[in-house]
Amino acid sequence: MGRKMLADGELDKAVAAEEATEAHYDFDLFVIGAGSGGVRAARFSANNGAKVGICELPFHPISSEEIGGVGGTCVIRGCVPKKILVYGATYGGELEDARNYGWEINENVDFTWKKLLQKKTDEILRLNNIYKRLLANAAVKLYEGEGRIVGPNEVEVRQIDGTKISYTAKHILIATGSRAQKPNIPGHELAITSDEALSLEEFPKRAVVLGGGYIAVEFASIWRGMGGTVDLFFRKELPLRGFDDEMRALVARNLEGRGVNLHPQTSLTQLTKTDEGIKVISSHGEEFMADVVLFATGRNPNTKRLNLEAVGVELDQAGAVKVDEYSRTNIPSIWAVGDATNRINLTPVALMEATCFANTVFGGKPTKADYSNVACAVFCIPPLAVVGLSEEEAVEKATGDILVFTSGFNPMKNTISGRQEKSLMKLIVDEQTDKVIGASMCGPDAAEIMQGIAIALKCGATKAQFDSTVGIHPSSAEEFVTMRTVTRRIAYKAKPKTSL
Repeated sequence: MGRKMLADGELDKAVAAEEATEAHYDFDLFVIGAGSGGVRAARFSANNGAKVGICELPFHPISSEEIGGVGGTCVIRGCVPKKILVYGATYGGELEDARNYGWEINENVDFTWKKLLQKKTDEILRLNNIYKRLLANAAVKLYEGEGRIVGPNEVEVRQIDGTKISYTAKHILIATGSRAQKPNIPGHELAITSDEALSLEEFPKRAVVLGGGYIAVEFASIWRGMGGTVDLFFRKELPLRGFDDEMRALVARNLEGRGVNLHPQTSLTQLTKTDEGIKVISSHGEEFMADVVLFATGRNPNTKRLNLEAVGVELDQAGAVKVDEYSRTNIPSIWAVGDATNRINLTPVALMEATCFANTVFGGKPTKADYSNVACAVFCIPPLAVVGLSEEEAVEKATGDILVFTSGFNPMKNTISGRQEKSLMKLIVDEQTDKVIGASMCGPDAAEIMQGIAIALKCGATKAQFDSTVGIHPSSAEEFVTMRTVTRRIAYKAKPKTSL
């Protein structure tokens, strides 16, 4: 008994010492960056009993080193406003298709860019205020200003008026996201990034887009859907490098079918301001005139102004924060989530990482983020959505034969409207286990359908289970449970072949 009492006494002393040590911290957690990941981590940590502070730059639709806003890239100048513009652009094609459904539409249908832009701005302001309320309701203290780390447990916040205040915290979380970057092409200062593209005062009747990723094909679809002339330049044979090749080819055909001018294996070499607009010179020596030139050539981790190297936080060559499986840096008190770590740069992934961080540090449940079967979508028109492995990835990782099931068809809606635009669905199956290891779709409502398929893959569904599922008829989604015939078998170690 005496020994137990002694142990308890030592434990009490240790706890008291720890509490005394922690008492000098202003916060249990201080978060730099109030985007999706930062806000989630702050709220969930506070819900677990932590005292939390967070800082963010003042609000503005277009970011810079000194302006940003609560809600971050996704809410203010990314996913949300982009999707609003995609919805707006989709109506262009819908109005064309409506005529064969009996709708008599005046030939002079007008589109007012400024009206949509104002509605978009109203919505992101509403969401910005909602995010602020979410923080306040969780008792998270919000500071407006630029944060930088000055020690393992200290953050300095430069406020709007230029004054600097330091706060101490037991844990510091970096959640500063990423920023669009421009290639160093002569005249690059004449080009815009996606930030400005979402807030243009005038609609660009002639647009040149450089890039072959998500943002490039999405803005090409948006501006073309609203009636603009769009020229899309990219370095590879097809856009969307890293996605399934068969799907990439269909996206390219659909873009062309909607009127986007594609320039594969072509870059830009010079931009010049003229009285008629921006003169663009391609790597093949061709000249184009544009009202707007969008550089959609990637994003870099937003870490340069955080003072991380001085504190000793390790970064990779791209400037991303190096972290372990729990999002912890080499400095035990400093953590990082989201695009600043350059793992999978998607908003829902940042949310997952933030949730795992809160569980690990303040919830008593050490949790690693699970990056398997992360679904994603490209909101071109029509959209592309995928989960799991592409055909090329499946063959690369295969330990046995791969079975490929595809279904290409003209959606029922198009049979009446007369639009010649096919949808394509695809399942990749490991023959040894019968597990579905990849799914993709290009066609209307692809993102909505793929979210459900992602759950099935996360649960380890087999092709037999897909086949035994009763479909919803008539729908495009039912094709995923009615693909009975193997399109092709890829023998182990063989290269993938498509019908293209």
